[in-house]
Amino acid sequence: MTSIYKSTEPSVSIFNTPSYNPQLVEGVDSVLIIGSGGLSIGQAGEFDYSGSQAIKALKESNKKTILINPNIATNQTSHSLADKIYYLPVTPEYITYIIERERPDAILLTFGGQTGLNCGVELDRTGILKKYNVKVLGTPIKTLITSEDRDLFANALKEINIPIANSIACATVDEALAAANSIKYPVIIRSAYALGGLGSGFANNDQELKQLSSQSLSLSPQILVERSMKGWKEVEYEVVRDRVGNCITVCNMENFDPLGVHTGDSIVFAPSQTLSDEEYHMLRSAAIKIIRHLGVIGECNVQYALQPDGLDYCVIEVNARLSRSSALASKATGYPLAYTAAKIALGYTLPELPNPITKTTVANFEPSLDYIVAKIPKWDLSKFQYVDRSIGSSMKSVGEVMAIGRNYEEAFQKALRQVDPSVLGFQGSDEFGDKLDDALAVPTDRRVLAIGQALIHENYTVDRVHDLTKIDKWFLFKCMNLVNMYKELEAVNSLDSLEKDLLQRAKKLGFSDKQIAVSISKNACTNVGELEVRKLRKSFGIVPFVKRIDTLAAEFPATTNYLYITYNATKNDVEFDDHGMLVLGSGVYRIGSSVEFDWCAVNTAKTLRDEGKKTIMINYNPETVSTDFDEVDRLYFEELSYERVMDIYELEQSEGCIISVGGQLPQNIALPLYENGCKILGTSPVDIDRAEDRHKFSSILDSINVGQPAWSELTSVDEAKVFADKVGYPVLIRPSYVLSGAAMSVVNNEDELKLKLTLASDVSPDHPVVMSKFIEGAQEIDVDAVAYNGKVLIHAISEHVENAGVHSGDASLILPPQNLSDKVKANLKEIADKVADAWHITGPFNMQIIKEGDKPLKVIECNIRASRSFPFVSKVLGKNFIEVAVRAFLGGDKVPEPVDLMLGKNYNYVAIKVPQFSFTRLAGADPFLGVEMASTGEVASFGKDILESYWTAMQSTMNFHVPLPGSGVLLGGDLSKEYLGQVASILAPLGYHLYTTNETTQKYIQDHVGANSPVNIIEFPRNDKRKLRELFQKYDIKSVFNLASKRAENTENLDYIMRRNAIDFAIPLFNEPQTALLFAKALSAKVAEKVNALASDKVIVPSEVRTWEEFVGFRAD
Repeated sequence: MTSIYKSTEPSVSIFNTPSYNPQLVEGVDSVLIIGSGGLSIGQAGEFDYSGSQAIKALKESNKKTILINPNIATNQTSHSLADKIYYLPVTPEYITYIIERERPDAILLTFGGQTGLNCGVELDRTGILKKYNVKVLGTPIKTLITSEDRDLFANALKEINIPIANSIACATVDEALAAANSIKYPVIIRSAYALGGLGSGFANNDQELKQLSSQSLSLSPQILVERSMKGWKEVEYEVVRDRVGNCITVCNMENFDPLGVHTGDSIVFAPSQTLSDEEYHMLRSAAIKIIRHLGVIGECNVQYALQPDGLDYCVIEVNARLSRSSALASKATGYPLAYTAAKIALGYTLPELPNPITKTTVANFEPSLDYIVAKIPKWDLSKFQYVDRSIGSSMKSVGEVMAIGRNYEEAFQKALRQVDPSVLGFQGSDEFGDKLDDALAVPTDRRVLAIGQALIHENYTVDRVHDLTKIDKWFLFKCMNLVNMYKELEAVNSLDSLEKDLLQRAKKLGFSDKQIAVSISKNACTNVGELEVRKLRKSFGIVPFVKRIDTLAAEFPATTNYLYITYNATKNDVEFDDHGMLVLGSGVYRIGSSVEFDWCAVNTAKTLRDEGKKTIMINYNPETVSTDFDEVDRLYFEELSYERVMDIYELEQSEGCIISVGGQLPQNIALPLYENGCKILGTSPVDIDRAEDRHKFSSILDSINVGQPAWSELTSVDEAKVFADKVGYPVLIRPSYVLSGAAMSVVNNEDELKLKLTLASDVSPDHPVVMSKFIEGAQEIDVDAVAYNGKVLIHAISEHVENAGVHSGDASLILPPQNLSDKVKANLKEIADKVADAWHITGPFNMQIIKEGDKPLKVIECNIRASRSFPFVSKVLGKNFIEVAVRAFLGGDKVPEPVDLMLGKNYNYVAIKVPQFSFTRLAGADPFLGVEMASTGEVASFGKDILESYWTAMQSTMNFHVPLPGSGVLLGGDLSKEYLGQVASILAPLGYHLYTTNETTQKYIQDHVGANSPVNIIEFPRNDKRKLRELFQKYDIKSVFNLASKRAENTENLDYIMRRNAIDFAIPLFNEPQTALLFAKALSAKVAEKVNALASDKVIVPSEVRTWEEFVGFRAD
């Protein structure tokens, strides 16, 4: 295969010399960029960041950019970046349609995660790229295949004598068993062409291997059985190579957790802390040797296993694409990897590129760091029933944080607080009881707390913890420094006796004011508060310093705006004369708060800059665009705590602070900031508190005659019983100040009530619990709006497809609404006006409203902040709601005139936003939807009507394969309602084979579909994964409709087994009545067209393949 890069001569000129003449790839004017789709575990916001940087780099080089990405919440899907945007499934089929329409000159595959890479390999295999003469920019397809196919990869590394774990590629379970017995147990299984270790795991015997390999082979055509090196160190290098062979290692990182935990689920430190110089250079040389041999052009990540007590090492894997680690490395070093990789893909060489951070040096250098970076993953496993909490070779975390400090202790403690603001820093937990040794030996999402418990409270030695965890002793000795500081602080029995020296040393070790206050209070007569410690600290003159990340360890002059705060310094690196506007970002991605809030933060900063304001962003999430160096005037990679935000506000003497665009996290500190003199833009935090506190909220709704379900505030179980008996079960229990329905639950009877109330009161001890009547079978509506001084400026009304009772973050939203009368729309606007007025709202707010037949509308929720649907409504209606909100914050003549986009407007398109779930990753979790949010992301598509947009949106979810006529459909669930029968009656005439698991369901379905469509029973083995897989294959089951009315009581429940195995075998699952019906109707309308298109030799472009601009009718921002 000939290279698209004509010249392989090294370039001598650099970007600022007269002879500068880069030799770029010829004949490339337009580039198709493959996005990564909905955020899921293993493939999250880091690809919004890397894709956005790639688009910036291409635009700088005057290339026309075409983007395919159905993730409407992302920053990259904005016209301020890409020229053309398609909200379509990232599949070879839909990419082919776009290539047919747009005829791009080239394609970029390495910025869309594993999804993009897999699509590229398939497009090459089927000859589409060759047929349309589309050049692959950057790393060639052959290299991508070599790095992904485990056999080819092993052979390539053998050619250059690089050690690799002994492994055997297998395509069947029997081959896997034979391989394991030749390698000897324990072994690890890995799937080829999979992301985030999907389908991988450890096996210690034949039985474990059978279970694991049968599941892995259903997700991937090939698995690898290899020697397990659990307990070795895991080290990563990020390497960049250009077309002429210039190579640099940008960053190396070391995992705190030894090998055996997926790197995405590991605590990671950069640069590496425990490697000798010999080890560091041995692995660096190997990384460069590998990337040159494979022929990578762009960015690459090499993962190693390193013997803890010798120089033996082997390569675990190579990712020849941008990854989560490369986003972390970019933010950790300040070196813009994705931007540089995109430039290299066009043909630039490293000496020809400026370092865009410093603007004074070239990109052909290795960053040096005068600080330590800690990354800690965020798990949300507690939201799932029956989930396996152990962490291993398959990734389960939903997000990650990054903290910067001048020593290990400072960075580590900062990061621990960033993951969970209720955590003080390095601390223990009494949840482990007598199982502490197990909690240390078996990694789970709680292991760092077990280490804290062991060292701080149980007097374990470093040696004992090391023996159990295999974590390097260097890290554990550093943790002991924190234990010793705790002891010193606890010996102080009053604030007056806290000496300056001790306080200063504690701050240098990353102790927060609150952590110090709690430690002193332990043995003091009176409780010491956080603000008292702050006051004392400032009176001693102990204040933090602002340091700059300049990629050069301050060896060269550089004027970067990329900052962090530390107590381990003697002077500030910056002057404070901008008085910029603070924007508080979203913090860590988790279920309920994700990339949509990053879009809000980025657009806030952009609008402020357009209005001539200086901007300061505070955020600590390395996956985000808001933490990109060129989005704001100053970027603080810092905690979003009261203490840190106030530090920055005081240092910068900020003009004001925006707290309503980053989700719930900034909202939770709004009141203390306000009470201590911080100027908050928009709605007053006092009014926000009146909406967050359920009792105040409900009382105000009553006073303005806005309907709501019957409610009561309760402080005891007895009160709750009386209320529930009065209104009738089911009832909804909810604490105040929550995001994504945490600890909200529907209660169906008295026994559940007792159980659930104890859970809810643990969540918010300061706030009593509010209970309300839960209305079943009603329609839910979302209203997103922006107001100024209590007057609504703009609003959007989205209908939920699902009935009320499914969390709004897990619901499918339709916009513009298709089933609401003008009268209902006018009524909704009236409610929005009343609410905006009652809470004196200036800025964004969101309401959820229930419509039960023709009864009066009822408000169930109001958030006075931007909601997760803000990017969706902005892009669908072509009007940026955040821009309107920022102009409302600024007030005066900046405030736009009110506009009604809902009443009297005719739209000739519909968009539907659907949730992206990650149940595949969460072994055992019951894929059942309720009031607790479970989705990790979202996708959206446009269409000429509901069916077309839903059809496209569902295909946009990860690994969704449309079940074609002739395949089997497995049906089950609640037979007391008509939904399952209605679904079956739509599917039967299309030629699907219908199956159930028992006679009762068979009779029910048969009654609905009539005698001409046979319904067959399959005997379901409950606990045998291998037999289940064979069964699904035998009957060619390609979709499962399980419409159970409630969660499974246990894992033996047939509905649970049906749902869970659909997930495990990567088969579409419909588990909610309204969406099941809608998809059945969409199949009926569109599947024949798809079958014809797949059978045709010609490329027939379906009607849904249009750009965002074509659907909306103009070029929206």
